[in-house]
Amino acid sequence: MPKIYLDGNSLTFDDVLAIANDKSAIVCLDEKAKTNIKRAADAVDDFVMKGEIVYGITTGFGAFKDRIIPTDQVELLQHNILVSHAVGVGPALDEPATRAMMLIRANTLAKGHSGIRVKTLELLCSMLNHGIHPVVPSKGSLGASGDLAPLAHMALPLIGLGEVIYQGRKMPSAEAFSLAALKPIKLAAKEGLALTNGTAFMAAVGLLVTHQAEELLLAADIAGSMSLEALNGTPRAFDPRIHEVRPHPRQIQSAAIIRELISGSEFTREDNPLNVQDAYSLRCIPQVHGAIRDAILYARWVIEIELNSVTDNPLIFFDIAGKPSILSGGNFHGEPLAIALDFLSIALTELGNISERRTARLVDASSNGQLLPAFLIKDGGLNSGFMLMQYTAAALASENKVYSHPSSTDSIPCSANIEDHVSMGPNAACHACEISSNLEAILAIELMAAAQAIDFRKQNSQGLKLGKGTAIAYALIRGQVPFIEKDTLMYPYLNKIQDLIQTSRLTQAVSSITTCINK
Repeated sequence: MPKIYLDGNSLTFDDVLAIANDKSAIVCLDEKAKTNIKRAADAVDDFVMKGEIVYGITTGFGAFKDRIIPTDQVELLQHNILVSHAVGVGPALDEPATRAMMLIRANTLAKGHSGIRVKTLELLCSMLNHGIHPVVPSKGSLGASGDLAPLAHMALPLIGLGEVIYQGRKMPSAEAFSLAALKPIKLAAKEGLALTNGTAFMAAVGLLVTHQAEELLLAADIAGSMSLEALNGTPRAFDPRIHEVRPHPRQIQSAAIIRELISGSEFTREDNPLNVQDAYSLRCIPQVHGAIRDAILYARWVIEIELNSVTDNPLIFFDIAGKPSILSGGNFHGEPLAIALDFLSIALTELGNISERRTARLVDASSNGQLLPAFLIKDGGLNSGFMLMQYTAAALASENKVYSHPSSTDSIPCSANIEDHVSMGPNAACHACEISSNLEAILAIELMAAAQAIDFRKQNSQGLKLGKGTAIAYALIRGQVPFIEKDTLMYPYLNKIQDLIQTSRLTQAVSSITTCINK
């Protein structure tokens, strides 16, 4: 049972994955972190007691920054930010994304600069530990002033409002708290603002889609390698000498992965002076996949920093003597995440583009030099074979091009033009999710088509061996999908190949024989 102690400094990418996907995991506050949290909460109490004018504590929010809030209403102000800001719409986040968001928010608040109380933060951790998951609509955040609407929905159960999923059903949060023997609280000064003003939504969704992208890229390496063999391609383009003279590290790594996957293959062709090179979608796999590896690594790097960053406003600091001061800034602005996730979307769209082109080459007899029957089926005409599989891949690749329009290049001023530039990072995160879902199907289509093509090659050349990595992938695919002799319902088979990708069974099986993947 995983147990993670939050201190605002030590949360890792893999920690978030573990908590997001395991409801039995336990989340606790680090004891030293509790001291820092309490110190900041005490400073907030002191500001209020002295009647100091502090944004979001004794003033309104956004364009109401110049409205002074009477001392006896500072707690009501924090209640009001949750109820007024919980206006998200659209499909609710799934359980892993909700858990990741709760964990990330708790960790950033545990750093001790936000003014939230220990007991409030412990209640948020208790919700995670009990498997009480707020219903959080996925649309409505601008990604500056933080993910206000989603985080307000996340925080509502703390004050006994909103809806949650608990024990497999949707219910009012008050009912879930009663069943779990938890009690809602009344927020103190600064707490509502601390809970809502941050980047936890886009960081959580971005982290999960970045992890999915890592899996999809290896699946694409496998698919590309199988297509290379199915099309009797040449391994010359993956010779390390070519890549060493253009020393992009991930291009070099991608070429090495392909070499390992096809090692020992008898399906590739020897040197032929009349046919020394393949189409770009085969020959340029290392250059394209390598660039995509760079984009994924960049997204991971940005997110890993964000996990242990304080992203609300204003922030409380202490001098050497322990005297508190409070500073207003803009750490809630999601631009670092927005740009990284837009970059990720563009990269994943390209991964789908090159995969679809390989599928098109597999099904088009004129493109593959009549090596394979048209649309990978016997008795073409009577049977359409994989014709519509390529249509689906093309449709999804085209849709991804729309989703990959950069969200971060857009901005709509809000709050009476006080918040006049926003990141649209949540849109970037959600679009990356749509693209990765489409990409999963595009790659499943290529894998299924490549296996079909390999079987046709086998019929014409008995006894040929696949590479050491592609042989494993082929066997897994054939364990789920037979050779297609004639037209039949294809979508159940396609779903099975998608499941191989979703569950990581394909990538885990093939990873066992590679040494280049995690370099």
